Amino acid sequence: MKATDVARQERQELCDLFLEVGPDAPTLCAGWTTRDLAAHLIVRESRPDAALGILIKPLAGYADSVQSKVAMRPWPELVRDVRTGPPVLSPFRLPGAQGLADPFEFAIHHEDVRRAQPGWSPRALPVGEQDLLWQRLARAGRLLARTSPVGIALRRGDTGEMIIAKPGNPSVTLIGEPLELVLRLYGRRECVVDVEGPEDAVARFESARFGV
Repeated sequence: MKATDVARQERQELCDLFLEVGPDAPTLCAGWTTRDLAAHLIVRESRPDAALGILIKPLAGYADSVQSKVAMRPWPELVRDVRTGPPVLSPFRLPGAQGLADPFEFAIHHEDVRRAQPGWSPRALPVGEQDLLWQRLARAGRLLARTSPVGIALRRGDTGEMIIAKPGNPSVTLIGEPLELVLRLYGRRECVVDVEGPEDAVARFESARFGV
């Protein structure tokens, strides 16, 4: 399954969910409603001047100001702009850019909306999508695990494959399907992941903060 296909599918399903739950539904992004999340995605793709504030703290105030203005637009318009993707002059229109950056982004934010609603349960993703997320974890695992106070190994629950995200001793092993592991390493607690290892190492892992 191609990265661009995964990104496109997750984007469309997220937009369908946006319309289903409305602009004021909660998300797992602290303090954000679905309206805020949609505005974030639009700013990320269409305002590179403000999008830098997502990663660079001194610019966060400017990014928040731009995002707040975008969020004031009518809800159907926001969802339409997320669904149609980046504008023509966006860096995300460059060849390969969406396939490189979007599979994690839209899979995570799709779950940020799903799992903030009562009665959520994990999705049964196609094997091809889980395979792609696992491949991306193999590349991004060290970055995502960099703040861990203990070593981290990742074990894919359906196949038993392993990734060493952070070498170290003591260490813990996270066991779950690829999407669940992605969510946990991005700091989401609403995921189905087993954590195995020495009691002290597990406690230190659980107390750590994760996320880009």
